[in-house]
Amino acid sequence: MDAKPQQKPESPPSTLPPKGATSVPPSPAPMRTTLRRAAFGAVAGAVLVAGAVVAVPDAEESAPPVPGPVARAESAAAAGSPASLSDLTALIGDRQQWVETHPSDAPSWAVLGTAYVEWGLRSADATYYTRAEQALQRSLAAQPGERGNAEAWVGLGALANARHDYLAAKKWGETVRTREPKNWTAYPVLIDAYNGLGEYEAAGRATEKFGSLRKGVPALARTSEMYHNQGWREDALATAQEAADRATGPAEKAAALHRLGDLARERGEPEEAVAQYGAALRTDRSHLASLAGRARALVALDRTDEALADYRTVTAKLPRPEYVLELGELYESLDLDGDARTQYKRLRELLAEARKAGVDESLTEARYEADHGDPEAAVELMRTEWSGLRRSSDVSDALGWALHRAGRSEEGLQYAERAVETGVRDASYAYHLGMIENALGQDGPARSDLEASLRTDPEFSPLDAPLAQEALDALDGPAPGGPADMEPSDPEPAPGQAPGTAGTDGGDEGQGEGRTREKPGRDEPEPKQSAREASPSPGAEPGAAAP
Repeated sequence: MDAKPQQKPESPPSTLPPKGATSVPPSPAPMRTTLRRAAFGAVAGAVLVAGAVVAVPDAEESAPPVPGPVARAESAAAAGSPASLSDLTALIGDRQQWVETHPSDAPSWAVLGTAYVEWGLRSADATYYTRAEQALQRSLAAQPGERGNAEAWVGLGALANARHDYLAAKKWGETVRTREPKNWTAYPVLIDAYNGLGEYEAAGRATEKFGSLRKGVPALARTSEMYHNQGWREDALATAQEAADRATGPAEKAAALHRLGDLARERGEPEEAVAQYGAALRTDRSHLASLAGRARALVALDRTDEALADYRTVTAKLPRPEYVLELGELYESLDLDGDARTQYKRLRELLAEARKAGVDESLTEARYEADHGDPEAAVELMRTEWSGLRRSSDVSDALGWALHRAGRSEEGLQYAERAVETGVRDASYAYHLGMIENALGQDGPARSDLEASLRTDPEFSPLDAPLAQEALDALDGPAPGGPADMEPSDPEPAPGQAPGTAGTDGGDEGQGEGRTREKPGRDEPEPKQSAREASPSPGAEPGAAAP
């Protein structure tokens, strides 16, 4: 794997690592490189854009780029594209060395701070966010944002998004947009913030503005994301394919192929997903998100041993909480409860570390608690998110499901419906809604949504997909108790009366079950829980009551 910056997380951001960013001490920079670095630092700041460090050039450089990893990272930055992990490492080492002797260079501090954000995202090491904040504050101390240092403000917005503090990210992004409406670097920050808050119309407008200001692969990738969030799957796929076709650098190409893999998996096409993720990994072996994606797709293909190998590798190198949760659930689906408990314990440790580092992982924590721990804790977590105006479709879905798991299905229904109605075609959303409707005795809508979940992705979860099929089979089976409990047949029509209209006034003609939702009364009993819902989970603490 590419080398990681050797500087210790607890050291000040201006301190150089003993051997720079690589195992070989850097040689003194030639005069032209030094002048070019100074010029770039004076005219450029960096922001995080969908996993990319991007620069804001105010003037063209007179000299051509000097070949090498730092130059490649700068070139990718200027284009708004991801830098490779090795090039990002070189850029960090270069800027660390530069600010050591030029502590008042505000743009270089902004570049360094945002590169730390990017490294934190790509290594799942939240300690880099603290270093990023220190570097960005050093940039603002050298040159306040009000005096033209928008790059540091955008960097703080990127940092807030990385910490899932979408309100703060929105504030920084909108501040820059108000002062510099044509500064394209503000818009990716705003897009992520608006999506995190569930403000999808605002995200769409920001995406369109970004596309008008910055053409090319980054704009195509953002447009594909917008189409996906609106439920326009064909448009999302076509735009993502165009981005992949036009991508050039390895990191940019891998990100585009990864997106194609995600879209294929969400369509229930795991073979295609495995192929796209594999292509991404061949293009850039450090693109570990594609390793996690391939693991999910391999599970759907019942290639369990390969999936476990991929999950073990990615959780060792990129220990994101959601990946550890997925591995735990895979073990649980295989009845390997001891291994599942080990992963759930590790997940709780990662969540505690994230809280300590100021990263909000409430969504993953709520998903874990709802199904494997304390549903009431999940409800509290998601209510806090909701009251804090973080109302994305993911939060809405998680809150609805947590309420259902806590025995409040009727209250959870409105949130589960809202998640589905955003337009995102997510099999888990449809599954959660269908199970809640089933619990409320709404057989028609439940059948429709459970069918939709399995139609969207027949293997969307190793734990939940079998439960969806089980619930659907029960809905399609004979009425409980046999013929005595079945609806009586319609009476024979009177002479001259159309069949099927006897005893009716025709007022409800053409109305079937479909998506029609009849809200049940509050005194309506809840049906029995499924096997998963009724039994303790491997994730429950010893001695804890089963949810």
